[in-house]
Amino acid sequence: MNVLLQYATVLILTAFVGTEIIAKVPSILHTPLMSGSNAIHGVILVGAMLVLGSAATNLEEVLGFLAVILATLNVVGGFVVTDRMLEMFKPRQPKAPTTKSDGDTP
Repeated sequence: MNVLLQYATVLILTAFVGTEIIAKVPSILHTPLMSGSNAIHGVILVGAMLVLGSAATNLEEVLGFLAVILATLNVVGGFVVTDRMLEMFKPRQPKAPTTKSDGDTP
């Protein structure tokens, strides 16, 4: 029971600290910060696969599979957001003028 209380205390404290840190991030930095943290979520994906590989009961298999699916979605979403963000910073290419070339020009 003492260990459970310690885990619950750490969970509650990290929730408060995380909320305070994220609340102080300027809105212009929010997208890069979140896309980076979603990409780092790949570590959780590896952990979920390890847990799924050592699952012994049906419940553990279902929860492990669900963890792998959700972690995969988060990792892919993080890379999609990062790609969109980086596209915003690329210079726009002017459109090349189109010329008619039908072979009849002198």
